[in-house]
Amino acid sequence: MPEFPAQRTPPFGSESRALMTVLHLAQPVEGGVAQVVTDLARAQTCAGLHVVVGCPEGGRLTRAASAAGARTAHWPAVREPGVRVVAEVYGVRRLVRAVRPDLVHAHSAKAGLAARLALRGRVPTVYQPHAWSFEAATGRTARLARAWERYAARWADRVLCVSEAERDTGTAAGVRARWAVVRNGVDASHFTPRTARQPDGCPALRPDGRTVLVVCVGRLCEQKGQRTLLAAWPGVTARVPHALLVLVGDGPDREALRRTAPPGVVFAGATDAVADWYAAADLVVLPSLWEGMALTPLEAMACARPVLVSDVAGSRELLPPGQETSCLVPPGDPVALADAVVRLALDESLCAELATAACAHVRAGFDVHTTTAAVLELYREVLRQRGSLVDVPAAERAGAR
Repeated sequence: MPEFPAQRTPPFGSESRALMTVLHLAQPVEGGVAQVVTDLARAQTCAGLHVVVGCPEGGRLTRAASAAGARTAHWPAVREPGVRVVAEVYGVRRLVRAVRPDLVHAHSAKAGLAARLALRGRVPTVYQPHAWSFEAATGRTARLARAWERYAARWADRVLCVSEAERDTGTAAGVRARWAVVRNGVDASHFTPRTARQPDGCPALRPDGRTVLVVCVGRLCEQKGQRTLLAAWPGVTARVPHALLVLVGDGPDREALRRTAPPGVVFAGATDAVADWYAAADLVVLPSLWEGMALTPLEAMACARPVLVSDVAGSRELLPPGQETSCLVPPGDPVALADAVVRLALDESLCAELATAACAHVRAGFDVHTTTAAVLELYREVLRQRGSLVDVPAAERAGAR
């Protein structure tokens, strides 16, 4: 992925300054963050903005953002904090000099760290945590992360949260920011109820149709809670012997999880065809330890599948009213998780009822076009408060299908 030249080239020339240029900075480049950035890039490009996505090479985001119509730029960055932060901050400054954006939208903790240190409010900045960094840490590291978020909030025109709960978590940690909340959305034209078929990589199911297929889609890492799910699984198969668990995704914990996986667990790897897995699943489970608002449950519900999620930030907001009793479990509790999986696995009528209500709920309130239009309206508000003369298209245009 080539660097931008030091001097702006079309479409970034002076003849193109009527409409705004937005620079999205992202690390990580997989999973929900990559999907959110891709959705925004697609909508904003369609609305007439000049969109650049700066991110590390080697992930899904580069390909997806390019396919969405954005230009991509190499921003070398790793997930973890450390000595490389200095080079990452310099990389942001170099990229900003090349692109000269009207607004920078930084996604997740590392991009938020580097962008705010590099810009310090000199360029309109929106920071989107996608779950707080201090929730992923303990001890001194967590204290430092909280202190940083409290200090750096002054350098963001808006801190954009994907749920009320994520904002409340920040407020409780002492972050005093100019808040905005725009809930995650999914593409209801892609994630839609469909006839189930056996996905690629799925083992042969029982010919009598009695296999209960439980699917967990997510990066294989501590945050997504697959370790809790594997600990719960023997308690499930003891009562539902024909249950099969499939973990869809890849990540740093893959080999460790493989070594501890009990019988009845399949590792399907990463795939772009997650909708096929949702369609095949009898139940979709995401036992995260922390979130802002996870995309996986929304995607599964849009496909008319029942979901079981841990009671972390955003979970109660994404579920239809009344489903909290059936579809929420305490995070990190394998016994409660096993009991909930068994209860749903043995009650087909309840699962069908939950799935129907969930599908209608997501389609009514979590459409990605509504989300992207709201973000564009947020840009308009930020630039107006900054006194910018750049032309921001109407939000309705960004939300148009």
